[in-house]
Amino acid sequence: MSLPGFETRMIDVGNGIELFVATGGEGAPLLLLHGYPQTHMCWAKVAPMMVDAGYSVVIPDLTGYGQSSKPETDAHHSPYSKREIARNMADLMTALGHERFLLAGHDRGGRVAHALSVNEPDRVRKLAVLDIAPTLAMYEGTDQAFATAYYHWFFLIQPAPLPETMIGADPDFFLKTKIGSWAKTDNPFTEEALTSYLTAFRNPATIHASCEDYRAAATIDLDHSREDLANGRRIKCPVHSLWGARAFAAKSYDLITTWQDVADASVTGKGLDCGHFVPEECPEETAAELVTFFAE
Repeated sequence: MSLPGFETRMIDVGNGIELFVATGGEGAPLLLLHGYPQTHMCWAKVAPMMVDAGYSVVIPDLTGYGQSSKPETDAHHSPYSKREIARNMADLMTALGHERFLLAGHDRGGRVAHALSVNEPDRVRKLAVLDIAPTLAMYEGTDQAFATAYYHWFFLIQPAPLPETMIGADPDFFLKTKIGSWAKTDNPFTEEALTSYLTAFRNPATIHASCEDYRAAATIDLDHSREDLANGRRIKCPVHSLWGARAFAAKSYDLITTWQDVADASVTGKGLDCGHFVPEECPEETAAELVTFFAE
């Protein structure tokens, strides 16, 4: 299942990783990364508008999600570190012939995009992050409000197979409850997108891989972030933060300041009248913000 007018294929990016990707349009290359617990269909409403605006749009399923590879993990969860997944995304763009590109990521995809911008500074022209603060800032600022709203950050990192078994007992209930609690507008998910999410999440390997994504975020990703900051490795390109004005992140963080803390270039931002799922709840506004930011 994918987007009308987009070509879909599996691309081998090396190290045993194959990525499912949808591509469409011509012009400046733009990589769009989705979040949890979704697939590339997170961008189903926005991507055609970006094609119409003159971009060559690349939308993969992240490593571990959707139809992409779900590599065997290790004790450090390193195959699911954002640094490693970012390398997979960079290799995908290389395979498609795009050396420099624009980049936008929502939720987990935003965290991968952050790592990609830090580790491939010569390749990312501009970065848009949707409804997130940097992972390190969120963990270091943990309080009761954060732990309550983002309980899954602490549930999914429990040792396997505890969360996998509990989610696997009724994956449809878990996924629908999770995305339903984050969305603040009526019926934001298309039938095609929701079917894509449910189909992918019914696979036990996807559930396990997504837990590994969060386990990495609570361990090796924090080590990498602290190492990067200690060594002056920060985002070098302009950053645009978009957030749901009715979502938790906007109510709990100064999102422009938190991104300025990890960036050397300019940071701009804007809240949209929605919850967490910015590309699906406010697609026209999201596309307009991205077009304006990327064109500047």
